[in-house]
Amino acid sequence: MPNIRAVSVAGIIATLMLIPTAVNARDKDDVPVAGEKDSPTVGAQVFQPDYFSRYAPRSALDMLSQVPGFVIDDGNNGARGLGQATANVLVNGERFSSKSDSVRDQLRRISAKDVVRIEIADGATLDIPGLNGQVANVIVNTTATSGQFRWNTGFRPHNTEAQLYGGEISLSGKSGNLDYTVSLNNDNDRFGADGPIVITNGAGDLIERQDTTFSGKFDNPRLSTNFTYTFAPDTLAHLNLKYGEDFFWRRETELAVPASGPVRDRLVLSDEDGPAYEIGGDFQFPLGPGKLKLIGLERFERDNFTSKLVDRFDDGSPDTGFRFAQRNGYGERIGRFEYDWNMFKADFQLSGEAAFNRLDRASALYELDDTGTFVALPFPAGTGGVTEDRYEALLSVTKQLSPKLTLQATGGAEYSKIEQTGSLPNSRQFTRPKGSVSLAWKPSDDFDVSVEVRRKVGQLGFGDFLASVNLNDDNGSGGNNELQPDQSWNVELEANKKFGPWGSAKLQVRQAWFEDFVDFFPLENGGEARGNIGDAKRLHIQFSGTIKFDPIGFKGAQLSFDATKRWMDVTDPFVGGQREFSYDLNSQLELDFRHDIPDSDWAWGAGLFTFNPAGYSRRYEIGRYWEGPSFASVFLENKDVLGMTAKVQVSNVLGARNKGWRTVYDAERPDGAVLFNEVVDRRIGPIFRFTLSGNF
Repeated sequence: MPNIRAVSVAGIIATLMLIPTAVNARDKDDVPVAGEKDSPTVGAQVFQPDYFSRYAPRSALDMLSQVPGFVIDDGNNGARGLGQATANVLVNGERFSSKSDSVRDQLRRISAKDVVRIEIADGATLDIPGLNGQVANVIVNTTATSGQFRWNTGFRPHNTEAQLYGGEISLSGKSGNLDYTVSLNNDNDRFGADGPIVITNGAGDLIERQDTTFSGKFDNPRLSTNFTYTFAPDTLAHLNLKYGEDFFWRRETELAVPASGPVRDRLVLSDEDGPAYEIGGDFQFPLGPGKLKLIGLERFERDNFTSKLVDRFDDGSPDTGFRFAQRNGYGERIGRFEYDWNMFKADFQLSGEAAFNRLDRASALYELDDTGTFVALPFPAGTGGVTEDRYEALLSVTKQLSPKLTLQATGGAEYSKIEQTGSLPNSRQFTRPKGSVSLAWKPSDDFDVSVEVRRKVGQLGFGDFLASVNLNDDNGSGGNNELQPDQSWNVELEANKKFGPWGSAKLQVRQAWFEDFVDFFPLENGGEARGNIGDAKRLHIQFSGTIKFDPIGFKGAQLSFDATKRWMDVTDPFVGGQREFSYDLNSQLELDFRHDIPDSDWAWGAGLFTFNPAGYSRRYEIGRYWEGPSFASVFLENKDVLGMTAKVQVSNVLGARNKGWRTVYDAERPDGAVLFNEVVDRRIGPIFRFTLSGNF
């Protein structure tokens, strides 16, 4: 029997692209132009291009961002395989097939002039299993070659170099039955902060004051291409190719003045680089009473990471320090099929997926000796590999129960085998049920409600199986070869209400009950790792919408809001008692005001963003880090600067800071006494941004 994992996905896709048009033989002239053959989805709210004219949009993203009350959700791009659709955006009724490009990335490459309309409908009515709640379907018709560009630049007056090379240039066009997009972009940023870190003992007495400064940068240049070939109205092939490089660098200095003892000067340097690629595509064609879609994807990423810490002392003591190096190779190979047909006045889909994930890691830890040489230390738990072979089968049915009520149900299971190599080899197998049931009710044109119950299997971080260290915080995580994915029951309610010319609002309520929840976990040898700590639950409430001020005479003005609050409950495996999930979200608030001045090319606005993350709980310490309390920004935009759109923005005008605290104990909690308390309060300063975008 051939080795499925050795089959080249690129070869599969190339073969599919060569399948003759006889699959559904029609004359070439019979192929319809995308977006013209379909009327708007029944019951959908439709936004024509004229609706967005006052915003002078350059891309589909610019347009969708202005749909009242709609918030783009990328779905589970980092989750298990491809699975059913979860992102709440479609293009011409089809889901995005790339995993490494976000929905926003792909929408940004669609020219606004190619958008025929945008439909907002309930996901359960779109005959695409997995969708629930409000979904945007962007209807696109590419008729000619066009290009667009976006240049992001900016600077911060403190601790950073200028950000000069961010942005994207893309070209889209059509040649016969072939639609294509080629894009070159660079996501980048420059960041930094400076200020004190105060160390005290359990009684509050000063141990040490540290004056710290950190600065960093990252660049992620990528070349992406997308090709769509229309053999016939119901026979399409897509091919996505992407290659990129990651570059990350961070430098932190620390001058520590203790209450007694020598002054310490610390330097911490970290950097990471490596290539990444993705090859993916699909081929769909009529077969029997329905339609078959074959999907293939191959992804790989190489990360080369190093971190070095050196302490120097003013009394002539020998320098001390450590160096940590890690090389990771992440890979994912997926094959999937989806067969759709109609029967008993319902839409059915049978899907199957095989996914093969892998991690190869090599780690090394070194200590600085008295001669100034880094000497290798034993660190076997940091080197090894993890693979997961996973197979999934699901059957879905979508049924219109009445003109106002739609049912969607999915049932199936997955089988997975996880194997680990290295110092702690292990192999385990799991079989788990999966599925969902949802109801969508639309009693009127301006109100709809959907309810979904779903059984989910979580995605593991393969790096959690192996050990790693954090030099600057003087802690690390051991390996755990017994780690397994969490499972959860999820109930979600979504209600959408339109208020005519006043805008719209959306309420989402999600309750999740977890089994085998993953968080920090005590190891028998006295260490800690990521592990399964038992049952947990989380309630998520999100309220978002858009308020328009045209009805009160403030023409062109609107306020968008998005507020989230979570309540979490899990038993701490170190001390007992209930607490939040480590590093999760407690609450978040985002407000964006925009005024497009009528009969002009000018717009201005302001924004407010508050992010309140949960803390963390480990065997020897607890803590919490954040930036805030709130980030505020103002902007000024002109939509016709020599035919381009120019935007100037000043962020952090309220002076949000880099903040945090942690308490470290001299023995494992709860029996250990406080070794020290650490409080961080560093200046970020204002952030200036300039964006220039246009079409060609």
